[in-house]
Amino acid sequence: MSDTEQLRDIRNKIDAIDEQIQTLINARATCAMQVAKIKRNAQQVDNFYRPEREADVLLRVMARNKGGVLGDETMARLFREIMSECLALEQRLNIAYLGPIGTFTQAAAIKHFGHAVQTVAVGSIAEVFREVEGGVARFGVVPVENSTEGVVNHTLDTFIASPLKICGEVELRIHQHLMAKQTDKSRVKRLYSHQQSLAQCREWLNEHLPMAEIVTVSSNAEAARRAALEADAAAIAGEQAAEIYGLNLLERNIEDEPDNTTRFLVVGRYDTAPTGRDKTSILVSVRNKTGALHRVLEPLVRHGVSMSRIESRPSRRGMWDYVFFIDLEGHQHDAPVSQALAALEQEAAMLKRLGSYPRAVL
Repeated sequence: MSDTEQLRDIRNKIDAIDEQIQTLINARATCAMQVAKIKRNAQQVDNFYRPEREADVLLRVMARNKGGVLGDETMARLFREIMSECLALEQRLNIAYLGPIGTFTQAAAIKHFGHAVQTVAVGSIAEVFREVEGGVARFGVVPVENSTEGVVNHTLDTFIASPLKICGEVELRIHQHLMAKQTDKSRVKRLYSHQQSLAQCREWLNEHLPMAEIVTVSSNAEAARRAALEADAAAIAGEQAAEIYGLNLLERNIEDEPDNTTRFLVVGRYDTAPTGRDKTSILVSVRNKTGALHRVLEPLVRHGVSMSRIESRPSRRGMWDYVFFIDLEGHQHDAPVSQALAALEQEAAMLKRLGSYPRAVL
């Protein structure tokens, strides 16, 4: 058989497979519409999207992919988009995020929910919480920590007074790019960027743009928008921002740490059921006396609960009064975590359960 004939046969196989894939995707979408009808009949209109169900499906996709030509994460991303489109047939979700258009937070929202949601840009982290609290948005996405620069204090502070629950997390590799209207970085006199991105690119900037005026702005997308208006200005932002605002990429991946990653939290109004692969976040206020923090942490040790993160923030209720944000391994309904939290409530001045949620899948 000639190469031309072999190529024709393979293309015919691809066409046949594509037809099967299309038929199966439509069958899945039909099932999703049936699920929506059942939930509406049962007046369960607030739970079309279930974070634990989504996480379980993606984990099973990756587990089935042993030996696949496509990697586990690639396969999971494909299924994420199928699931997103199917969910939109049931109910299109509004997702509030820290804007404007083109921020890393928007990229995190799309990574978690897929492209079939309606992302809504708002001007501050507090406004993300307000949109969800008021029911304008079903969920919100906010940054909480960066592997290079640490926690995002505004997010932690907002949790102190908010009734919202954490119902998911997203981890996003952050690649910072230098972009401008023109193509010569030696002509850059002014650099716009968010303060977090400036910190993540400090060494590169000191070496390559030591004389540029640094102007901090509210987001990287805002930096790109401003740079698009000035011939001698540049911005640090993600690739999507360059596409949106028509900028040239002068230098790629200028972040100082190659594994630069930001963790985002998905916030909503409802608790999430266990998946067997969960985290629990709590907020704890301790009494101001010797050994208070030790007594708070001791129940975790006693019940064998691992703590993956602890951060302190001023409580804003009095001078030198602090609260601690703690991430635990496991769901609050798991016996060890439940017992540890019950014991912790006896020692803490205040304990607030911020939510249990599936660990990031992708």
